[in-house]
Amino acid sequence: MIMETAIMRVHEGQEEAFLAALEQGKQVLARATGFNAIHVHRGIERSSTFLLAIAWDTLEDHTEGFRGGPLFAEWRGHIGAYFAEAPQVEHWTLLAD
Repeated sequence: MIMETAIMRVHEGQEEAFLAALEQGKQVLARATGFNAIHVHRGIERSSTFLLAIAWDTLEDHTEGFRGGPLFAEWRGHIGAYFAEAPQVEHWTLLAD
């Protein structure tokens, strides 16, 4: 399993609308092959910044299957308009539990 993290900065004043749109986006993620879970965190110092931690079976499930397929456009269609800048996305492997 790998972990994708995405730091998303949204337009100020749009935080609650983003969270509502994200609920719809989560339904899209749930249909993706290899998707396991999503955890959403909101910044304390920067309340317009969100950290998404998304667990995938494999890197390819995210980068090829999801991002390379039609679900990605649907996902971004729900949340993309709220971005103040492009999300910062990285992938992680678990070393210890």
